Amino acid sequence: MSTDHERDPAVPGDAGYSRPAGRLGGFDDAAVQRLTPRAVPAPQPTPAQAGAFGRPEQVDGSFAGDRPPPAPRPLPPPPPEALLRAFGPPAPGRYGLQEPPGGRTGARRTATGPWWKADAPSDPWRDPASPAGLGAPAVYDEESQPGPVVVDAQGRRKVRLRDISVRLTTLAVLGLLVVGVVGGGVGWYLTRTADETPLFSPGTTLSQVDPGITREPGSVSDIADAVMPAVVSIEVRVGQAGATGSGVVIDGENGYIVTNNHVISGADGVEGAEIRAVFSDGSGSAARIVGRDPASDLAVIKVEKPGLVTASLGRSDDVVVGDPVVAIGSPLGLAGTVTSGIVSALNRPVRLSGQGTDTNAVISAVQTDAPINPGNSGGALVDATGALVGINTAIASSGMGGGSIGLGFAIPIDTVKRITEQLISTGTAVHAALGVNARSVTDGTRDGALVVNIEPGSAAAQAGIREEDIIIAVDDTPVGSSEELAVAVDARQPGEEVVIELIRGGSSRTVQATLGAA
Repeated sequence: MSTDHERDPAVPGDAGYSRPAGRLGGFDDAAVQRLTPRAVPAPQPTPAQAGAFGRPEQVDGSFAGDRPPPAPRPLPPPPPEALLRAFGPPAPGRYGLQEPPGGRTGARRTATGPWWKADAPSDPWRDPASPAGLGAPAVYDEESQPGPVVVDAQGRRKVRLRDISVRLTTLAVLGLLVVGVVGGGVGWYLTRTADETPLFSPGTTLSQVDPGITREPGSVSDIADAVMPAVVSIEVRVGQAGATGSGVVIDGENGYIVTNNHVISGADGVEGAEIRAVFSDGSGSAARIVGRDPASDLAVIKVEKPGLVTASLGRSDDVVVGDPVVAIGSPLGLAGTVTSGIVSALNRPVRLSGQGTDTNAVISAVQTDAPINPGNSGGALVDATGALVGINTAIASSGMGGGSIGLGFAIPIDTVKRITEQLISTGTAVHAALGVNARSVTDGTRDGALVVNIEPGSAAAQAGIREEDIIIAVDDTPVGSSEELAVAVDARQPGEEVVIELIRGGSSRTVQATLGAA
C-alpha cells in the first residue's frame, strides 16, 4: 500500500503534476520567471494634477529663483568696554578670572587675600577654569549620620520630623498622657471632696452704686418731670363700651383741659355716658364737655379740681424742622408714657376722620417721628424747653395693626390756642369758608383742586367761581390738592378778602372772594 507522496507516475490521473524528464528543480524556467519581482511603472499624473502640482518649465530647482531670501538676524551689540576690562580674559589665549591687581598674593593666609595657601592655584576648588565632572553619589554613615543634614541660611541645623527618633517620640507621647491623667485625677478628686454650700443665705444684702447719671436741664427726663403733671388720661365710658385718650391742662385755675374731638365725641349728649380725667398722681375727677369742634378735631372738657398744673404754650413760628420734641400721653391705656423724636416736617396737610365720630377736619400738621400710638390722641407734644407746641391727634399706619411707624401728626399750637379760646368762650368755633367741594387733580405738570360743586350763596358763588375750575393758589399760597385748599382757607378769618388763582378752559385767571363763616 502506498501513500500520497509515493504515487506511481505512470498513473494517468497524475500526469499533470509529474516532474518533466531531465529536470531536477521544483519548477521550470517559465514558472521561475513568473515569481521574480518585476518593476511597476510609476502612475502618470492627469493634466489637472500636473497643472496644480507640477514644476514650471522654466524652473530647475525645487523653488523659484526670485523667492525673497530670509531676513538676516540682528547680531547682539558688542559688550561695553568697561565690561570687557572687568570680566574679559587677562591676555590673549588666557581664560578664567583675572588675577587681583598687583598679582597673586603670597602664601600668607590673610582675611582679604583670595589665596590662602601656596598650592591654591593647583586646588581645583579654587580654579574657576577647573572642569566639572559627575562623580559617585555621596555615601553616608547610617550610624553616625543617617542621611544629609539640612541647615538654614545661618548654618544652623534644621530638625525635621523624620530626623526625630521613634524612641524620643514615644517618650514625648507618654509624658503627655501622664500629665493628662494626673491633671484629670486631681480635678476629679477636688470636685468630689468639695462640700456643697447652703442653698439659702439669710440676711444677704446686695451692694449698689451711687447714682452717677447727670440729668441736665433740657434733657428728656427733665422735660418729662416738668410737663407730666399737666398731662392727663381721659377715660370715656358709654354703656358697656369704653375708650381712652389723653388731654393737656391749659387753664389749671378753672380746670380746662384740651383734647381731641374724636376722643370724647361719642359721649356727647348720650344719657349715662361718663368722662373721667385721671392725673399723674393717680387721682381722678369727673369731666364735662365744654365744647367740640369737628372741623379741627379739638375739644375742651372741664374738671372741678383746683390747683392743677398748667402747661406752658409755645408758638408755632418758633418750631423748625429738626427740633427735638417729646410726646407725653397714654398710648394703649398706659398712662404717663414718654417718647421722644424730632420735628420731621411742618405744614403737612392731613385729613382727619374717625370711625364712630363726627370729626371731619383737614389740619396743617406738625409731623414728628416720636412714637405715637392709639391713646396718645389729645396728648402733649412739647419742645426742648417744655413748651406745648402741638396736640397729638393722628398717626400714619401701614394697616397691619395700626401701630406707630414713625410718622405722627399734631395740631399746631397756634391753631389749638385759637380754637380753644373760642370753645371756652362760646362752646363753638368759627372757621373761614369758601363754599366749594373739591378733589385733587393733576395734569402731569401742575397740581390743583378741581371744583366739584359750589354752595349757593357762598363766597365762591359770589366771586364767580364755577364748577370744573381748578384752583391753584389762594393769595400767595400755592394749592396742589383739595387738602391744601382747605388748609389755606382755614388759615384766614371769616370776612377776609382773598385772591383766588384758578385755571378755566386752559387759561389762568384770578378772582377776589370774601370768605364766609362756617
